[in-house]
Amino acid sequence: MQQLTVKEINTLVNGEVVGEYTGTITGLERIDKAGVGELTFIGNLKFSKKWDTSEASVAIVYEGIKIDPGAGKAFIKVKNPDLAMAQVLEVYLPDSPHFETDIHPTAVIDESARVGKGCRIGANTYVGKGVILGEGVTLYPNVSVFDHTSIGDHTTVWSGTVIRERSEIGKHCIFHANVSIGADGFGYRPSEQGLTKIPHIGHVVIGNHVEIGANSCVDRGKFSATVLGDGCKIDNLVQIGHNSVLGRFCIMAGNSGLAGSVTLGDGVVIGGSASIKDHTTIHSGATVGAGSGVMNDVGPGKTVVGYPACDSRDMLKQWVALRKLGKS
Repeated sequence: MQQLTVKEINTLVNGEVVGEYTGTITGLERIDKAGVGELTFIGNLKFSKKWDTSEASVAIVYEGIKIDPGAGKAFIKVKNPDLAMAQVLEVYLPDSPHFETDIHPTAVIDESARVGKGCRIGANTYVGKGVILGEGVTLYPNVSVFDHTSIGDHTTVWSGTVIRERSEIGKHCIFHANVSIGADGFGYRPSEQGLTKIPHIGHVVIGNHVEIGANSCVDRGKFSATVLGDGCKIDNLVQIGHNSVLGRFCIMAGNSGLAGSVTLGDGVVIGGSASIKDHTTIHSGATVGAGSGVMNDVGPGKTVVGYPACDSRDMLKQWVALRKLGKS
């Protein structure tokens, strides 16, 4: 693991050093578990109260912190500790799992597939007919990429992921374990036979720098495409229904879900366990609070909470009124 001095870390994050620690940083850890020689961070006042009992030698802190580091310890003051810590974590990132050979002999790759320079394909991975892999793509063991799918340069796909036929994946994406891309959408209609399945003949289009967490699903479109724009970040256990369209840099937290044909503008944030009704539009910059149920369109920059969701200020007034009612 990399070991840096306080001066080297400060140069990396462009901060201001307060106090003195002359050793090297041997690791990174949370404030209540860090030991001597380790670096932690203090992002707000709540965590600053734990510094007196912490054994950490150095902390990256917000620039307005009111406490001193103490003897033999140091603070690195920055404007945004979270972003600074992300830079340091990149340096201390452990090596990825090792490939003994770039393409494992048990991988099955159709002869019509095009595999770019520097690709790595793990054991028991399947690459189907007409698949195109850009340069530096990594497919870990037990990945399935079905026919006529394209995957852009330097995308990483972790084990258990299934990418169905005709999907279009951008560059520098990360799909974590057991992601499902391009499964049939959920569509049935009552008939004399019971429930008739609605065929889904569309596909999935995913932009660049998209990250999708473990066990999340992006269903194919009924007619055209389900789309995730550049820079979207999807947590674990998220459902994105058929023909939904996400703009750029949207965030969806764990256990949230979009029904079919939902549209998200740029920079929309969906909180954990939130549910969005089909054919709903959530405009750019809007936020949906955790656990909310969105039944109607949400305007640009609005924040909605509750079930059914409404403007956060109105919902807070309702909660206050209910609390008072219980005391009357």
